[in-house]
Amino acid sequence: MSASLAERARSGDRRALARLLTEVENRTTAGEQALRALYPLAGRAHLVGVTGAPGSGKSTLVAALTGKARAAGRAVAVIAIDPSSPITGGAILGDRVRMQIHATDSDVFIRSMASRGHAGGLAASTVAAAAVMDAAGFGLIFIETVGTGQSEVEVAAIADTTVVVQAPDMGDEVQAIKAGLLEVADIVVVNKSDRPGADRAAAQLRAMLTVGAHSDRAAGDRPRPKRPEVLLASALTGAGMPELLGALDRREAVRRAAGADGGDAALKRAEAQISGILAQRVAAQLREPARAAQRATTLAAVAAHEIDPFSAADRLLELLRADRAED
Repeated sequence: MSASLAERARSGDRRALARLLTEVENRTTAGEQALRALYPLAGRAHLVGVTGAPGSGKSTLVAALTGKARAAGRAVAVIAIDPSSPITGGAILGDRVRMQIHATDSDVFIRSMASRGHAGGLAASTVAAAAVMDAAGFGLIFIETVGTGQSEVEVAAIADTTVVVQAPDMGDEVQAIKAGLLEVADIVVVNKSDRPGADRAAAQLRAMLTVGAHSDRAAGDRPRPKRPEVLLASALTGAGMPELLGALDRREAVRRAAGADGGDAALKRAEAQISGILAQRVAAQLREPARAAQRATTLAAVAAHEIDPFSAADRLLELLRADRAED
C-alpha cells in the first residue's frame, strides 16, 4: 500500500499525500516504508522555520508569503505545529482557519500537526513530513512553530532558514533575547509595520544585533552570534512581503552554493532525525513484554529515589545490550 500511496502523492494526488502524512505522523509501518522510498527524492526544497511570540502574526505572515510565492508560480507547503493538550493529547489545529484564502489552490498544501508534548512544540514527525512534501514537489516549505518561549529555538535544528517574527510595542525584543531566538535567527521580521513604533523596534533590534555580533564575549572557542537581517513587513497590507521573499531566496541561493550536503542546516537536520528515531526505537524496545517488568521495576526505583535516573538509564541500556548479545 505504501509504495502506491507514495507514487500517487508524488503525482499530485493531494488526498493521497494527506493520507501518507497521517501514516508518517502516526509512525506506522506503512508510513516508514513510504518514507524509505521517498527520502532519496527529497533534499531540494527550502525549509523555512517561522517562530516568535504568540500574537506576533506568524500565521498571517506565512499566509501572505504563500500568496507572494504563488503569484510567482511556486508550489508551497505549510506545516503548522499546534500545541497538544496535556490532558487529552488533542490540538486546536487552527492555522488552516487563518489560511482559508489558499484552501482551493492545488499548489498549496497546509498540514496542521499536533506537537504531542514534544519539547519545543515541534512534532517528532515534522522533519519526516517535510521530506514527504519535498519529494512531492513542493519547493518552499514553511514550518510554523507554536510560539511558546525558550524552546522555540529548536526550529533552527530542522530549518534551512530561521525567521523570527516580532511585533512592535509588545516587549518582544527583550523576550527574544531571553528565549535565545535572536541567536538562531537568520532573518528577523518586525511584523505589523503599519503600527506605531515599528520603525523604532526595528532600529533597536539592529542596534542590539550589531553589539552582539561585535561583542568581545564571542572571542575564544565560542562562535560569534549570527547577525541576522532585520526587515519591516505588514502581513495585513502586504508591505515588505516581496523584500522578505527575496531575502529568503538569497539565503537559499547561498545554501545551494554550499554544496550537495546543504551545509550545516542539513547536517543539524540529519542529527535531529536520527536522534529522534533512535530515542523512539529504544523506548519501543523497552516497552516490549520481555522487558516490561524490568522497566517497571527501574521506574519505581527512580520514583522512590532508590537510584538516580542516570544509573537507571545505564541499567536499561545494559539490559538491551545483554539481550542483543544473547541473540
